[in-house]
Amino acid sequence: MLKTIDNPATVPAPAGAYSHVVRLDTGDGTLLFLSGQAALDENGELVGPDDMTVQSRHVMDLIARILGAHGATVDDIVNIRTFLTDMDRLDEYGAVRREYIKGEPPASTTVEVTRLFRPGALIEVEVVAALS
Repeated sequence: MLKTIDNPATVPAPAGAYSHVVRLDTGDGTLLFLSGQAALDENGELVGPDDMTVQSRHVMDLIARILGAHGATVDDIVNIRTFLTDMDRLDEYGAVRREYIKGEPPASTTVEVTRLFRPGALIEVEVVAALS
């Protein structure tokens, strides 16, 4: 098994002491473990304050770009974990998620948290993707 740590140039640098993706090449396939993504731009500024739709779209775009840097797409996601600061806004996130993830949905967990690491961040999403 080969483990590779990566921070693709297609997305802003990590905002802390973590890597965007850990890639495990097993010989039979590849697993991509993405760190939680929040709606931060290239300057580390929050995108779409108090706008769940804008933040959700930005997060899903970041995920798609990180996956793309490793030859994967959102169709390769097998597990998705979502952290929301307000479960009453789940439908807003869900509408955006359905724009990106079509067909059979992956295994999924969504939880409400009191806050995220950045004031104003409404959502953070982490995924696992599998390539054969």
